[in-house]
Amino acid sequence: MPLYDCMLLLKPQITKDAMIDLLRRIGNHVYRTNGVLTDVKSFRKVNLGYGIKKLDGKYFKGQLLQMTMMATPKFNKELQYLNQEDRLLRWLLVKHRTPRPGKSFNEDDGKGEMAKVSSRSSIIFSDEVKMEDDDDDDDEYEVYEEEETQPTHTTQ
Repeated sequence: MPLYDCMLLLKPQITKDAMIDLLRRIGNHVYRTNGVLTDVKSFRKVNLGYGIKKLDGKYFKGQLLQMTMMATPKFNKELQYLNQEDRLLRWLLVKHRTPRPGKSFNEDDGKGEMAKVSSRSSIIFSDEVKMEDDDDDDDEYEVYEEEETQPTHTTQ
């Protein structure tokens, strides 16, 4: 089962009991689908970058929560009932990346990466030098400036 983060942005005036009730409902839903709730974090009240308009007003603050869970891949579609939840301003479900099998993060430490970059950069820089020589836009600008500075008088 993949690991998910569920970010919940609640209205600022929601009581702690109502918040716990919502978390309990989501947690029970995770357990019913044979998932595991691994972590719950509260970031308390946060100022929003822009106002979120709801039927009962516009909100510039909210209570931010994060729930980390392991759930089935169809779990995203099962959370759509949160759209009708009047205590929520926004919610987002993010799937964690799975590491590639066979390589651990510390195994390579990127030692060979700089060699690849330096060989590629020499090719790129050599092409740029060639392009700079071929690029003679100065003539176009001079012609344009001459045309612009010459007064056009018509005599009759």
